[in-house]
Amino acid sequence: MKKSFKGLFYTPYILWLAMFVIAPVALIIYYSFFDIHHQFTLSNYRVFFESGTYLTMTANSVLYAFLITVISILISYPMALVISKLKHRDLWILLVILPTWINLLLKAYAFIGLLSRDGLVNNLFEFFGIPAQQMLFTDTSFILVAAYIQIPFMILPIYNSMTDISDSYIRASSDLGATKWQTLTKIIIPMTMPGIKSGIQIVFIPSLSLFMLSRLIGGNKIITLGTAVEEHFLTTMNWGMGSTIGVVLIISMVVVMLFTNTKRKGRRS
Repeated sequence: MKKSFKGLFYTPYILWLAMFVIAPVALIIYYSFFDIHHQFTLSNYRVFFESGTYLTMTANSVLYAFLITVISILISYPMALVISKLKHRDLWILLVILPTWINLLLKAYAFIGLLSRDGLVNNLFEFFGIPAQQMLFTDTSFILVAAYIQIPFMILPIYNSMTDISDSYIRASSDLGATKWQTLTKIIIPMTMPGIKSGIQIVFIPSLSLFMLSRLIGGNKIITLGTAVEEHFLTTMNWGMGSTIGVVLIISMVVVMLFTNTKRKGRRS
């Protein structure tokens, strides 16, 4: 009786997993073996790995995702460290989370207004005598906007790891004569590495397949695997090739998760 009652709690999770995880992945793998004429083929994978265009897209996607992740870490780690020391840190972390409640499309259009030729940033430049700059539709604007959007997702796991560190470790390092820099590099950073790895997963993996920001902020100058998937499914209607790219993205995400996987210990007292 207890086993059957316990099984009822697993049923919604199993149904959700089957319908929204296993089934979509299985469909993507299935369609990757069909060409545009719906005939079974292995040529999609051959074309992908032999085409300089797709390999360049893959390299660009990895490079952009890497830069977005690095910028997110460099900004998020000091912020998380400062917030973890504040008195009302729950309020401050709430302010960090608030931007995630805004629709991604709205944030993208807000940055278009800020970075456009007649936007607020160029108006400030002209006010200080600096010529207007072309900031939209560049690699720099795309990377910075994407990093801004991903920063809250990087801060949260790092902040949680920092709050898990017992103050006794910090006091002990101070009593033993360690400087603040030594305490940071020898104690805080190693002990928050699980949070950093979780943040890398949360930021790097979605950044591999960005397509909305690459369209709106980067224009047609930035082509990634996510953009190629969109093109094949919505424009060329070559679902087989689009699914093949999707399979490559899934494999890449699994590889990233394996490299950044860590066993998180319980909360320290």
